[in-house]
Amino acid sequence: MNAVDAHHHIWDLSVRDQDWITGPALAPIRRNFGLDDLAPEARAVGVTATVLVQTICVPEETPEFLAAAHGSDLVAGVVGWTDLTAPGIADTLAALCELPGGDRLVGIRHQVQGEPDPRWLVRPDVLRGLAAVADAGLVYDLVVLPEQLPAAAEAAESLPQLTFVLDHLGKPPIAAGALDPWAGYVKALATRPNTVCKLSGMVTEADWDSWTANGLRPYADTVLDAFGPGRLMFGSDWPVCRLAGTYGEVFDAARAVTDALSEDERDEVFGTTARRVYGL
Repeated sequence: MNAVDAHHHIWDLSVRDQDWITGPALAPIRRNFGLDDLAPEARAVGVTATVLVQTICVPEETPEFLAAAHGSDLVAGVVGWTDLTAPGIADTLAALCELPGGDRLVGIRHQVQGEPDPRWLVRPDVLRGLAAVADAGLVYDLVVLPEQLPAAAEAAESLPQLTFVLDHLGKPPIAAGALDPWAGYVKALATRPNTVCKLSGMVTEADWDSWTANGLRPYADTVLDAFGPGRLMFGSDWPVCRLAGTYGEVFDAARAVTDALSEDERDEVFGTTARRVYGL
């Protein structure tokens, strides 16, 4: 298998604190995680290419990630961060593409889930920044909460030239066992043809100690029905996923919830979609 993991992270706490890793529940991941830690776990399940995704909203992180990708035979793409509201965003994106590893910059992401305004994505200054992302030939990763999905759908409709990639299914309330209103929001987003979804982050939205693949299945089925396998891609969300399961367990769960697909459809979810959307 030549699978793609379309969503993982790395961090070095000696270089920069990850101030979101707080409290005893997150203590298992409050340590350094690098590509040397990821590589054997990924390759053990047949993953041969990955997309490294930003973790915090600071400008220094993206050049570091590009440099890491430049020296890696595993990381095929980087989703970085830059200030979408900055007047000079086009110049910033162009400069990032000129750095070592800049050819592996495939997308931009911002922690919209932390913005108090549920309509942050459709602010005029944000829409201008998103248009610049499209002009640079990049995609935009959405990390949002369910109540922010309607604004995401509006942004996608306003910018048909930009591909929006929904991370972690839009964070459905799996632990609570609820589908609505998340399911309605995500189906509305999927009606925009320039949207794609990652089959990622499910285990950490579920009960960390008692989740099962069958418990994840209704949420996976919802996005499969909404987007189809040609607009769905696997992501491990490593090392965050380690709070609820190993890399192998997360991969196996994703295989289990897609067991009704044909071999070609599974190939899309586990590789073809990511390669096409991110231009890997």
